[in-house]
Amino acid sequence: MRRSTSAMATQVTARRLPIHQGPAAWNVILGAQGVPDVFEGEATADFVIVGAGFAGLSAARRLLQLHPTARIIVLEAGRLAEGASGRNSGFMIDLPHDLASDDYAGAGDDRTMIALNRQAIAFAREAVSDFAIDPNYFDEAGKINGAASAAGHAHNLSYAKHLTSLGEASEMLDQAQMTALTGSAHYQSGLFTPGTVMLQPAGYVRGFGAGLAAHMRICENSPVTGFARVGSDWRVTTPKGTVTTPRILLTNNGHLESFGYEKGRLMQLFLYASMTPELETDTLAKLGGAPRWGITPSDPMGTTVRRINTSQGGNRIITRTCATLNPNMTPTASDVARAARVQQRKFDQRFPQLAGLQMEHKWAGHLCLSLNGVSVMREIENGVFSGCVQNGLGTARGTLTGIGAAELACGETSDITAFFTRSAPPQRLPPQPFAKIGANAVLRWKEWRAGNE
Repeated sequence: MRRSTSAMATQVTARRLPIHQGPAAWNVILGAQGVPDVFEGEATADFVIVGAGFAGLSAARRLLQLHPTARIIVLEAGRLAEGASGRNSGFMIDLPHDLASDDYAGAGDDRTMIALNRQAIAFAREAVSDFAIDPNYFDEAGKINGAASAAGHAHNLSYAKHLTSLGEASEMLDQAQMTALTGSAHYQSGLFTPGTVMLQPAGYVRGFGAGLAAHMRICENSPVTGFARVGSDWRVTTPKGTVTTPRILLTNNGHLESFGYEKGRLMQLFLYASMTPELETDTLAKLGGAPRWGITPSDPMGTTVRRINTSQGGNRIITRTCATLNPNMTPTASDVARAARVQQRKFDQRFPQLAGLQMEHKWAGHLCLSLNGVSVMREIENGVFSGCVQNGLGTARGTLTGIGAAELACGETSDITAFFTRSAPPQRLPPQPFAKIGANAVLRWKEWRAGNE
């Protein structure tokens, strides 16, 4: 087990708290939540978890499995599913999905990563069953890499060849099949892979939190502002109270850096998305196609599109594209507005029969990547465990790092802990402002290069 090479901290202060632009639309379309449990006063706990997204809730469930009588407190800065878990595309992917690659093929041990991703999916599937989460929020429908150009089709052929070498199934769809599925003639072909789960991410997270709440405290609107060493324990501070605990699990993805860890080594990215209003009956007739599907672009910098139906929050289409590097973790309204204009154009291009339909929701979602594609899942201080840096794969990778952080905190070892603890540390980034300027220039160029994808 590797620890931070710096001197052990006695006091850690959060330099910033999460800031969001636009609604967490997946959460909004499910309707209002109940009154939150806001942490106040003083308490003691065996474990404190900071962050209640995919990683934090998975960590909480794994702790419950390992120590059913443990006192566990989960502290979430906002409401459940208002952060990244209500702002992503909802693809829980089992196969290699390297966002730095032209065709998603991984650069490492893909068979190991596939096995781990399937462990994450199995863990999530069990949670859906145990907590009676609506199965429509966990749709094991697979996904399609859509290709809108010869270059995109070539990427899909390359990826299919790679999957065949791994013994993994895939199916190439022609333009007629893609049109029948989506109602769009935009796609020349598609590569279907069966193992992806299509989440209603906010519904899944809200149901997960409700299931855990019977066994532990899930506190919302309770941001952690810092923690300090007090004897052999840590005292965790929120605006309205403190918790004393021997073990802290940081499952707050890019905000690991907000607590001073891995400073200058994490890329804080924001991706942008739009969602239509509920589609009326006549609009659905114009659209055609199947009622639910999900398409990732053959070029990782292309456009992700999903269609959902009433069982997931309404008959709607979600369009996701554009990315910015924001080292201060603060997206701007102008970033959202620029992306929304691009998304409107992409939507009209794909669905000319619906061209001009205005989006109801537009938002930014926070991702965190490392230059060498590694997560930070290890003990970073004595009694402080990280399950962070999901590299744009938060649904599956977050689940895994949450499980692993919980196991490390309990002194357990597994395939998950072995994989992540033997990873190299994140590479250092170029200094600012060069990193921000250069990265955003590269992102814009990759957007342009992706073209119709």
